[in-house]
Amino acid sequence: MAEEAKWYVVHTYSGYENAVAAAVMKAAENRRMTDLIREVNIPMETVTEYTDAGEKTVERKVFPGYVLVKMILTDDSWHLIHNVRGATGFVGSDGKAVPLTEQEIYDLGVERKEIVVGYGLGDEVKVNDGPLAGFLGIVDELEPDKNRVRVVVSMFGRETPVDLELDQVEVIKH
Repeated sequence: MAEEAKWYVVHTYSGYENAVAAAVMKAAENRRMTDLIREVNIPMETVTEYTDAGEKTVERKVFPGYVLVKMILTDDSWHLIHNVRGATGFVGSDGKAVPLTEQEIYDLGVERKEIVVGYGLGDEVKVNDGPLAGFLGIVDELEPDKNRVRVVVSMFGRETPVDLELDQVEVIKH
């Protein structure tokens, strides 16, 4: 298959998220469609709740009533999802399933692409992407969990801090 699997959002009855996720994977296995339906995810978050009995940590659904499915959308895979008990259909416009964008996937934390950073604070780097490509600067702040690096570049004789993504800069080898 040349087509790449994308993440789609499936609407479910409230409280049926786990049942729908399990049923989708089971149906895909039974119909030998695991090449089309790759993965099912229910975004969860860990929350500390404070009650009269004290504090407790619980796992909670980020989007109750929704399940994320990584799949290649075909007529067969579309019908499989629509025929799962508890699933009401895809999120999209005009009845068409719309895949999540790369940024939405990243923001939801569904897939993490690990970026290995070969530089640290104080290192001299070169900007290799974006409007400042070619500029040299010094790493001032580094936040790998937020995919952010602050580089101080010299523009028009002034030191200017610039926020960039981690893969937009590379270390200069001397």
